[in-house]
Amino acid sequence: MSAINRLREIMAALRHPETGCPWDLEQDMRSIVAYTIEEAYEVADAIEAGERAEILDELGDLLFQSVFLARLAEEKGWFDFDDVADAIATKLIRRHPHVFAKDDPADRPDAGAVKVAWEAVKSAERAAKQKRSRASQLDDIPVALPALQRAQKMGSRAARVGFDWAAIDAVFAKLDEELLELREALTGAAADAVLAEAGDVLLTVVSLCRHAGVSAERALREANSRFALRFRAMERQAAASGQSLEQLDDAELDRLWIQAKDEV
Repeated sequence: MSAINRLREIMAALRHPETGCPWDLEQDMRSIVAYTIEEAYEVADAIEAGERAEILDELGDLLFQSVFLARLAEEKGWFDFDDVADAIATKLIRRHPHVFAKDDPADRPDAGAVKVAWEAVKSAERAAKQKRSRASQLDDIPVALPALQRAQKMGSRAARVGFDWAAIDAVFAKLDEELLELREALTGAAADAVLAEAGDVLLTVVSLCRHAGVSAERALREANSRFALRFRAMERQAAASGQSLEQLDDAELDRLWIQAKDEV
């Protein structure tokens, strides 16, 4: 028996109405979504940590979420795991004609051309879907994505139809404008206005990242990691002198932060 079929049999046993696990039997697609997102983040954390055993373990957890969701769909009579695997296999072949439709390896395009062709195929797929459902360009961007990632995807999608700044300097100008509006909102008493203007600032920063060819999500994740390393270094430095950060004044905190930045 293949490993994937063994996993599917275990899933079927967990969902058996008479002998299955009570917790697994209570779940539905909506309840499993949160766990799927959590497991995807844990895969990302394991990859960043570079721990092989952790990556193996977390990938297994994420695969289980796919098997679980496919099992729930199978119980509804929608599709099963084989259908899921077949659908993605078909999609990958369709989106990689440079691999599966060419006989001469010398004819294969470079990475840049591949990306252009990939986006062209995806655009055609979206156009066909829109024609069937009159959907928006943004409809297939999951709402559950991290906010930065979703913002960057929406900006990229809008740019394809010409709704974008022509150059990065215009994005910097827009950021200055949004920061001014946030400052003005902070002088008032309306919390919802501050929230809206802060959101506009963040959205513009994401557009700035997109124009710079940088992933906003990755940029913030790495910035978070640097901050955590530096803050912990500050805590260690303070503890080494018999103090805690709460006991230090602003000047001392700034000194420790600069020292931590030099170290990390």
